[in-house]
Amino acid sequence: MRDYSLVGASTKSAEETGLVSAEWYMSDVPRKTMKDLMRRTDGPAIRDTIIWFGLLLATGVGAYLLWPSWWCLPLFITYGVLYGSVSDSRWHECSHRTAFKTRWMNDVIYEIACFMIIRNPTVWRWSHTRHHTDTYIVGQDPEIVVMRPPDLFRVILSFFGLEGALGNVKDMFRYSVGIINDEEKSFIPETERYKVVRTARIWVLIYASVIGLAIWSLSILPLMFVGLPRFYGGWHVPLTGLLQHGGLADNVLDHRLNSRTVYMNPISRWIYWNMNYHIEHHMFPMVPYHRLPELHELLKNDMPAPDTSMLAAYRKVIPVWLRQLKYEDHFLKRELPPTAKPYKEFKEELPAAANA
Repeated sequence: MRDYSLVGASTKSAEETGLVSAEWYMSDVPRKTMKDLMRRTDGPAIRDTIIWFGLLLATGVGAYLLWPSWWCLPLFITYGVLYGSVSDSRWHECSHRTAFKTRWMNDVIYEIACFMIIRNPTVWRWSHTRHHTDTYIVGQDPEIVVMRPPDLFRVILSFFGLEGALGNVKDMFRYSVGIINDEEKSFIPETERYKVVRTARIWVLIYASVIGLAIWSLSILPLMFVGLPRFYGGWHVPLTGLLQHGGLADNVLDHRLNSRTVYMNPISRWIYWNMNYHIEHHMFPMVPYHRLPELHELLKNDMPAPDTSMLAAYRKVIPVWLRQLKYEDHFLKRELPPTAKPYKEFKEELPAAANA
């Protein structure tokens, strides 16, 4: 039975078996080529940020002017995705400080996006650092979304913001009264913890002001612009995010086994900032989002074939989740092309549960 606590039996087991801060498999890339791919620039992210803020402003103003008629509905649907889903990818890429070359630009967009998606910037910067260091290592990775056996009801709730978003709100209030739990203390340095509390208190004041304005105006409209979009517009986050690692191996040291690359439509790729190239991102996290398509082409002969669409990916993931309800050791192993180096974890045969 897996113990997903970061301070439990699986944590100790991962340490004893050499899975913590271990050496991961990396595809061969010429040093000069990788140096070029890792070169950061401000241009693409500035362009995308102007588009993002411009669309937020346009849909927000339009929705305000059309409120309370039904004509405002499509504008709020669009505004919600721009607020509650686009902010997720901006939070993510700016946490790596690779979106922009200029550090303060990364940090400003990171703080804005964290507020929009209600993720404490200090907690999640360190959480995501651990996620990349020990990706899907049980007992170490705080960002394992679907555990084994999977709680499929929680998966469904996540599309309505009643799992991740509601949890973020609860965490915000918990941090605001100074409570940081033992699991969070395992990856947040002691010198950084005061920032967690300070930010949470500022956010509580902001949300209290928005709620106060809604009460004073006898209208839910203020909350339709700040706060609620995280719930009604965040559905694209689980739609894409569940595919990152869903149904794949845990406790391995090869991102080709625990991460997934999926071809997506241009709109989803813009919302997601190319994180559909997820094996490539995990293997080389310092490559900016706008260079990931190039990296994908460079590495494809050493990678399992990408899923051709989100629908194709879910057709593989959902049966695995259903089987994991009974056999939690079951997972999906993708075949590698003849040109690829073999998985070092499975040089001969897979465990029976994986082949079942």
